[in-house]
Amino acid sequence: MSSFSATPAITLTDVVFTWPDGTDALRGISATFGRGRTGLIGLNGSGKSTLLRLIHGEILPTAGTIATLGDVDYLPQTITLDTTATAADLLGVRSKVGALRAIESGDASAENFDVIGDDWDIETRAGEALRSAGLDEGALDRPVSALSGGETVLLGVAGLRLRAAPIVLLDEPTNNLDRDARRRLAVMITGWKGALIVVSHDVALLELMDDTAELHEGELTIFGGPYSEFVAHRDAEQSAAQQAQRTASQVVKVEKRQRIEAELKLATRGRMAHKAQVEKRVPKIVAHGRRSAAEVSAGRLRTELDGKLRDARQSLDVAERRVRSDDQIHVDLPDPDVGTGRRLALLAGTNREFVIQGPERVALIGANGVGKTTLLDALVHPESSRSGRATALAYTDRIGYLTQRLDTLDDDASVLDNVRAAAPSVPPGEVRNRLARFLIRGNSVDRPTRGLSGGERFRVSLARVLLADPPPQLLILDEPTNNLDLGSVDQLVSALTSYRGGLIVVSHDGVFLARLDLSRWLELRPDGELRETLPG
Repeated sequence: MSSFSATPAITLTDVVFTWPDGTDALRGISATFGRGRTGLIGLNGSGKSTLLRLIHGEILPTAGTIATLGDVDYLPQTITLDTTATAADLLGVRSKVGALRAIESGDASAENFDVIGDDWDIETRAGEALRSAGLDEGALDRPVSALSGGETVLLGVAGLRLRAAPIVLLDEPTNNLDRDARRRLAVMITGWKGALIVVSHDVALLELMDDTAELHEGELTIFGGPYSEFVAHRDAEQSAAQQAQRTASQVVKVEKRQRIEAELKLATRGRMAHKAQVEKRVPKIVAHGRRSAAEVSAGRLRTELDGKLRDARQSLDVAERRVRSDDQIHVDLPDPDVGTGRRLALLAGTNREFVIQGPERVALIGANGVGKTTLLDALVHPESSRSGRATALAYTDRIGYLTQRLDTLDDDASVLDNVRAAAPSVPPGEVRNRLARFLIRGNSVDRPTRGLSGGERFRVSLARVLLADPPPQLLILDEPTNNLDLGSVDQLVSALTSYRGGLIVVSHDGVFLARLDLSRWLELRPDGELRETLPG
């Protein structure tokens, strides 16, 4: 627990949550969250969003208790899906602004005054909230359908600040944000008052936290420090745990060897004693006495050695439990055989053209709404894509395209059939083996794609692209890290780093892009210009 505040804002006591099908999401969690900012991390499916919903009171724990010191406000991942809401709804000021406008229009009913209370400056404060989200005051009545995903999320966060609940929960707030929006969010987060818990895979955002909480295998631990300090602490712990495991394993081997050597010595002594008795070299009574003493001595030795071996095995068991075995995707990409001079694609802005050739690695960046996805669609589906100021042309038909919408799967087909459609010559058994590297195993392979969770759908879409046969000569990834946990991002980076084909990546995650050893950064601007820019 961090020392940021001595007074806990949230107290979890032996909290258990089990889904209706009997699956345990959380088990026996006890922890406290104080004032300040806490980043909540964990592998996909570890229960982070479930924990936020429990704290918010949206669902109830199967066992245990959750106590909160004050009201809890919550921004879910699905905020962008409510297209009927307005900016005023997101800010939580619709009724008060409506009452104020009614009074200004001459309706002096007591009901309007009751709604406003003491918030006579609500329009001014709402205007400040709109500006913090990058919008003007006239946007108060705009529907969510007229806002970008990033604007919607920023308005939701601005509304949380405006309402100023003592406890606030954010679930993946940066998934729809471009770089400017992320900077605005960082300003909001840095000046936050009260208790704030943020679920995120965004390393830059996690660095703004006072504490880092991790859900791992149904258990919650809280570390006093931002993500980088937590990782350093965890890595040091794991290094020590792995060394302890190696030492304990060696001790077990030594004790086993000593036990075997002792048995060999005892057996040799027994044979020699028996031979001496047979050859009448010692009197019968003396031989019997020696045999009895030897059996007692052997029993004591076996008991002592068995105890040492048992203790060594117990120590090894304890050491092995300290070593983590995180379930992450493992991707090994085949060589697509792309020569350095092989032209793969042309990206053309209103000002100039750029040719992507050979194993070139390109980041395509730009603000939300400038047309990056439209440009990629034109590259992959020129016959059906929407027109934009910038245009594209492909010089290869071996393109692997991971869309941001994850809409390339056949919902009525199984996971196996969806992936086999991209690799028809690969035997089903081999496809199953390859899918296991994406954490898609057993009966999950035969499930209809329609029933997959968001994280599962992403992994199947990624597998379909990366396991295609023949392998793609050009990979196009549109916001690939939005649905990946931090460990899986590491695995994806490793796979892409060793990939020998062309690569075009659209991402607002600067930390992720910086790890890909990119050869060129292109920025698409609102006027359709395409310019080469510097990293970051």
